[in-house]
Amino acid sequence: METSSSSPLQPPEPKKLKMSSTSDDEDTKLDSTDPCSILPTEKKFRFKRRKVAIFLAYCGVGYQGMQRNPGAKTIEGDLEQALSLSGAISEADRWKPPRYDWARSARTDKGVSAVGQVVSGRFYIDPPGFVDRLNSNLSPQIRIFGFKRATASFNAKKFCDRRRYVYLIPVFALDPTSHPDRETVLASLGSENELVKCLECSDRGRKVVGLMGRRNSEAKTTENSGDAVPDSESLIESRVSCGNGDSTVTHSETLVESGVSSNNTDSISVAETTVESVISSDDGVTGMHSEPAEKALVCSDDKTAVPQSELAQETKVSSDNGFIVSHSDVAEGPKTSSDEEKGEPDFVRCSNGEGTTEKVRAFCYDEKERERFNRILKHFEGTHNFHNYTTRTKAEDPSAQRFIVSFVANHVLNVEGMDFIKCEVVGQSFMLHQIRKMVGLAVAVMRNCAPESLIDTALQKDIRINVPTAPEVGLYLDECFFTSYNQKWKDTHEALNMEPYAAEAEDFKMKQIYSHIASTEQKEGIVALWLHSLNHRNYPDLRFTGANETCTNRETPQVEQ
Repeated sequence: METSSSSPLQPPEPKKLKMSSTSDDEDTKLDSTDPCSILPTEKKFRFKRRKVAIFLAYCGVGYQGMQRNPGAKTIEGDLEQALSLSGAISEADRWKPPRYDWARSARTDKGVSAVGQVVSGRFYIDPPGFVDRLNSNLSPQIRIFGFKRATASFNAKKFCDRRRYVYLIPVFALDPTSHPDRETVLASLGSENELVKCLECSDRGRKVVGLMGRRNSEAKTTENSGDAVPDSESLIESRVSCGNGDSTVTHSETLVESGVSSNNTDSISVAETTVESVISSDDGVTGMHSEPAEKALVCSDDKTAVPQSELAQETKVSSDNGFIVSHSDVAEGPKTSSDEEKGEPDFVRCSNGEGTTEKVRAFCYDEKERERFNRILKHFEGTHNFHNYTTRTKAEDPSAQRFIVSFVANHVLNVEGMDFIKCEVVGQSFMLHQIRKMVGLAVAVMRNCAPESLIDTALQKDIRINVPTAPEVGLYLDECFFTSYNQKWKDTHEALNMEPYAAEAEDFKMKQIYSHIASTEQKEGIVALWLHSLNHRNYPDLRFTGANETCTNRETPQVEQ
């Protein structure tokens, strides 16, 4: 039997160094094609993502709303780009909101601004300076106030209990005699309540190219035969400022013309024998009485009458539409200080912009008008079916049911010389154009274009009515409330509210939002033009008061079966 001798055991060869960069031996040289031969790099430190709620404000002019829309300029589009440039979201997650739990508290429409908007998500907020980095990558129209840590399940949309919106409406919009439509003017001819055509705006509610915002030096005049002024009055220079107080008409020619156009196209006509006084009654119906007087200049838009003999004193009158200068007040001369202290309910004081004031008869948002307007707005409070106050939503759709907590208009703000009524509405949530349609119908009722009962009628489920929509420029989101969330997590998390940023929000509101609303109205007359379209020709349903009635230019209102 053969036996085989076993070979002695050989020691194992030493392993080659995998990560050697100092050996010159060819066997130890690194192979560039071997993935194991890549030199190690220092591991990059990655910050941890945190769920936060970001508080911001923006002016909506030039933007197509809040929600991101491909191909359109939106607030979310600019904000997401700033988050990416600031390192808050990774490049791989850019334009993919679900990957970082993006949510917004409110979705504002085109042109609508916000002061208390809140968005949430999981972002890289380190290192310090997160807010400054965001603001440096945003336009001045968008400002980040700050952020607060939130729970991992927080969602800015689902956890928001209420939203408060504010709509600034000019005071003159509630005056039935201000900016009347063409049909109302024509219907009043020959009656005691005769109105004068408003040449400041287009009759049909459209902007006249080259007419709005014209400088005083560009004011054009049209000759009216038969209205000549004696030579002794040819050197009289009078300026009558109407509308928003920006227009000035210089009367230094030998002819006084019945259609003098100035900035904002205010119209001045000559009244031969009477000065007509418009008296606004409690229910908004205007009455007129005439009395013998001197020849007077009448501003047709604001119903302003100024005796011709007083023009030698270079009279200047300024107001927010819809006032009349009392003939008796002008003719009597200056009032004593004791007379001024007594005060007269028919007159208000109005600044002419040069440190002096004139006593004029005007529509005033006094206690009586405030009570009436608040009574009208109160119809919207509670849970109702708002299918008539939005678009593309049927009455049977559960989303048409909305709850309005409160709707009030108690404060008047003066912005750049123009008075605005602050309409504040608080609700759980709102649909597309809902607030603008509620304001539009409320203004129509105040101007006696529609009965007050139409508000409740439009809230009925089986009635379909076309409701006017107010312009978007005066609307902004004021604040979002997280009451339930704050109560539940008060012991572990900071409360989510605007209190720490109140001063910054107020400053942004005055510089960006209020100034934009006032300047837009002064230059373009957005609300004034809209008032001309608020008539029964464009909205025949404004006449509708019951299911058995009919509307003008229409057989019956749409009744859903």
